[in-house]
Amino acid sequence: MDTELTGKRVFISGSTQGIGFATAAGLAAEGASVVINGRDDQRVSEALEKLRSLVPGSDVSGIAADFADPGQVEVLLEALGSVDVLVNNLGLFEVAPFAEIPDAEWLRYFEVNVMSGVRLSRHLLDPMLKQGWGRIIFIGTESAVDVPSDMIHYGATKAAALALSNGLAKLTPGTDVTVNTVLGGPTYSTGVADTVEQIASAQSISPATLKSSLVRDSSLIQRFIEPDEIANLVIYLASAKSSATNGAALRADGGVLPTTV
Repeated sequence: MDTELTGKRVFISGSTQGIGFATAAGLAAEGASVVINGRDDQRVSEALEKLRSLVPGSDVSGIAADFADPGQVEVLLEALGSVDVLVNNLGLFEVAPFAEIPDAEWLRYFEVNVMSGVRLSRHLLDPMLKQGWGRIIFIGTESAVDVPSDMIHYGATKAAALALSNGLAKLTPGTDVTVNTVLGGPTYSTGVADTVEQIASAQSISPATLKSSLVRDSSLIQRFIEPDEIANLVIYLASAKSSATNGAALRADGGVLPTTV
């Protein structure tokens, strides 16, 4: 399938590892010019080195910025330039008892999980509309639909991001600009893998054993999703082939959601 992404310029927030990095590698392999992002220069440099090794000859660059700091976001936006495809991937997540989550933590989650997408989309949507083509893709989660009791702050802010995506799509009628969300399921990203290894070490069991025990009973695929599997759907949505898909929430959740819509 020709994705027609050669020469398209892509920005992916939070893309030095996990789903964001897998998406960057996949889009670079399709010929896109990819700009990645991480919290600091070292993370970005290391990710760029890895990308260039995985996709020789790829056109990749990076901008460091911590999206918890609005000032750093402003600097990033000034340096970014024109973008054809925006992937709002960045997101904080952590297991925490609801009663123990202070206001400051709620605000931090909102700042990163919601306002990162607001600020980037506000900056890039109008230029896409003016040039007559564009893609905005939010990396969401099934937790936005079925909010987990042990990550209410995460689920609630990702639900807000899902609503943001749907509202932005309503600003694009009659154009070749689309806005969609990918609802990912439990994914074995770098952060999850590191946590599993730490817990497994503390419990003196193998990471593989712990990983297997953490697969949800409701999962139809009965395993964790790999970052590349999420990235594959993102690549399709970024491509010209997805022109009739707009305002949608598409699942790559491994079947953990019990509803049909």
